[in-house]
Amino acid sequence: MSEDKETLLAWIERDRDDLIQFLSRFIRAKSPNPPGDTLAAAEFVRSFLDGQGLTYRVIAPQPTMPNLVATFEGAAGPGRHLVLNGHMDVFPVSDGEGWTRDPWGGEVADGRVYGRGACDMKCGTTASIFTFAYLAKLHDRLKGRLTLTAVSDEETFGAWGSRYLMQHHPEVHGDCCLNGEPSSPHTIRFGEKGLLWLKFTVRTKGGHGAYTHRAVSATKIASRLMIDLESLGDIAAPLPANLIKAIDGAHDAIEQGLGQGAAAIVPKVTVNFGVVRGGIKINMVPADCTIECDIRLPVGVDKARVMAAIGQILARYPEAKVEEINSTPSSWCEPYGEMVEILRANVERLKGFKPPSIISLGGTDTRLWRYANVPAYVYGPSPASMGGPDEHVEIDEFLHVVRTHVLSAYDYLSRA
Repeated sequence: MSEDKETLLAWIERDRDDLIQFLSRFIRAKSPNPPGDTLAAAEFVRSFLDGQGLTYRVIAPQPTMPNLVATFEGAAGPGRHLVLNGHMDVFPVSDGEGWTRDPWGGEVADGRVYGRGACDMKCGTTASIFTFAYLAKLHDRLKGRLTLTAVSDEETFGAWGSRYLMQHHPEVHGDCCLNGEPSSPHTIRFGEKGLLWLKFTVRTKGGHGAYTHRAVSATKIASRLMIDLESLGDIAAPLPANLIKAIDGAHDAIEQGLGQGAAAIVPKVTVNFGVVRGGIKINMVPADCTIECDIRLPVGVDKARVMAAIGQILARYPEAKVEEINSTPSSWCEPYGEMVEILRANVERLKGFKPPSIISLGGTDTRLWRYANVPAYVYGPSPASMGGPDEHVEIDEFLHVVRTHVLSAYDYLSRA
């Protein structure tokens, strides 16, 4: 290992307590989205950057959702441009039911840091922030450019965050993007499934609950419709040979990182009925029922193909109609690209294993770089607790993610 990389690891070890406290305090800077106010979290990050003497821009098309963009040039000559991306907004908590820790407390206990956003994704965003700060100290040894994008609005598809930056600030595109979303330290994500959110509405005349011979139930029709929509999972997803190789080779790591059964659905269309509403009273035949459906699109299956299949299903249900709520295409980049090999080498050096590259089940902002033909990769902590009560990150895992990002960014920017 080079002297510079030994120095970087020594700095991380020296700052161990500071890193843990930074993440804890970052969690305490509430930033649930919705409603989407990330001012406190952004101010916390700004305070750190100011303390490090690092310059940055605040880009805030939506005043309560600022984005922080910082850049420095390496002094060792021309080179590539690496972009570090992480988001500051987190899932909401609702009433806190099921939590045994303060969701906004950032409690450090039992080798973990607890709180909303601990793993999704203030752990990864902290890794990006400290990677930028550490490498800025070694800018005279680096080539090219390093950019930090600490963004808002990821949880609601980034209209005011990364999507805005990619559309209006091409200087953040770069040559490669590295992100620390929860992904499991045992995998590197080079792609992700797309999503198609739909709302189905079934309407009938309804009637009295005792007179079912005279009324058609909207909820019964909706239940049959949901069963038929499950057939979307039979749509075949043709994949390029290198993607098949990557997915097949990562089977065990996918199962370990994402849970048993995950590998089987990576190449499948999946259907989840997240919200079903129907009827107003027990003794009335429901006149309407709505279904909000989350469909995940694997690489190789686009929205048009799924909507065509849905059209065939709806032809059997004249009482039903569908409208789109939101959609994003699937995305992928080279599964064996340079950054993948850099990440794998550093993880092997730090932990003794080589994480395979996989396609993610969930979505991240990295898709936006891939849409712009910029390779983008995700390496972060376990996703096991994200979005749930007592969300947390293991401290050892958190520090491992920091080390991996710091060393990998250094490798990318120190090469010819």
